Amino acid sequence: WYSLKEQLLLPFVLYKLKPDLVHFTHFNVPFLYNGKYIVTIHDLIMTKFPSKKASKLNRLFFVIKRMGYNLVIKKAVKKAVKVIAVSKFTSEDIKQYFKLNKKESKKIKVIYEGLTTVDNNAVEDIELPDNYFLYIGNAYPHKNLEFLIKVFAKFIKKNKDYYLILIGNNNYFYTRLKQYAKEILQEDIDKVIFTGFVPDKYIVNYYTNAKAYIFPSLYEGFGLPPLEAMNYNIPVLSSKESCLSEILEDSVLYFDPYDEDDLLSKIDNIINNNELRSNLVSKGKEQIKKYSWSKMVKEILKLYIE
Repeated sequence: WYSLKEQLLLPFVLYKLKPDLVHFTHFNVPFLYNGKYIVTIHDLIMTKFPSKKASKLNRLFFVIKRMGYNLVIKKAVKKAVKVIAVSKFTSEDIKQYFKLNKKESKKIKVIYEGLTTVDNNAVEDIELPDNYFLYIGNAYPHKNLEFLIKVFAKFIKKNKDYYLILIGNNNYFYTRLKQYAKEILQEDIDKVIFTGFVPDKYIVNYYTNAKAYIFPSLYEGFGLPPLEAMNYNIPVLSSKESCLSEILEDSVLYFDPYDEDDLLSKIDNIINNNELRSNLVSKGKEQIKKYSWSKMVKEILKLYIE
């Protein structure tokens, strides 16, 4: 993925196969491939968050790779016979960023992603705090986890029995976040738990015992993580940015991901209002029914045939 090998060798593989149509399920369409293809664009995160902070490459390679990204994604969108966007928000983002005319805009088709429903029976018991909030995912800058930690640091000044659990692979971004957490929380650093990778057999426990799932992201193309959390019958607090209000509708408690006091008040609300919690769980159960892989597949197959 994202390599010169992908760009230079994959076109020869495709030309040898002579396909009628290729579906590239991500933006990284080989620049040298000129056959008929559909491309799925999940988001424009790299165009919206081009900061060096979002990469572990040195500055020169970061600039070179970003130039390559811009060339590849622009051609992918312009030359595709159809573009699949995973939300209306992403569709509008594509139109505006690439300055598509009316004819070019018509080739964009919005097809929502699916959601895998789960068995909520815990596979193996593990020891967890009685009261905690949960986030599962990567620690890229647009996920806004530094903001979440700052708000939680304020929250535990009056709520010492609460924890924040962050689940995600230990990598460069989580290592940097841990250092940030130490600086912000200082003597309360034990209140934030970084688990690293968690196997599936344990993940159910983390979800089902959480007071709430918190999703502070500044930008998403579809917003799958909060939907996944709804699978486990827990209330969700979500940022109101980008596509999230489109995908989640009224099934979550929204907050401004730039306003610390807003999230702080929403956290207080979620732990003290049982009726609100119950209402959000009920709405979450209904919301996840709107997204299925089978529905997505039928719509994509229809596009192939067209």
